[in-house]
Amino acid sequence: MRQFGELEAVVMDRLWSWDRPVVVRDVLKDLQRDRTIAYTTVMTVLDNLHRKGFAIREKDGRAYRYRPAHTREEHTASLMEQVLAGSGDRGTALLHFVERMPADEIARLREALNSFEPSKEANGR
Repeated sequence: MRQFGELEAVVMDRLWSWDRPVVVRDVLKDLQRDRTIAYTTVMTVLDNLHRKGFAIREKDGRAYRYRPAHTREEHTASLMEQVLAGSGDRGTALLHFVERMPADEIARLREALNSFEPSKEANGR
């Protein structure tokens, strides 16, 4: 999984912030509040996000409605997994990551780990 380009990140942020599928025109109108951008540019970005598997689209008349394929948190977790997979030593990389975390985030991590029940897939690694 790759990170997004600049405009892809802005569009995905919009998709994640809305709790509904949207058409290109919805995204265009929202983006035009901050920048000058063409309809075809937004359409191309959404098409690229769909092709890369980041957005799901469903036909609605002559247009498509787009929504994120995964939540922001699922996407973040996938990026973190990709980075850890590239590490020579996952445990050491995780320790270095935790060393940089503020105390309140470490406390939230402890709470999450205490309530975590590994899935069968996770046990297979």
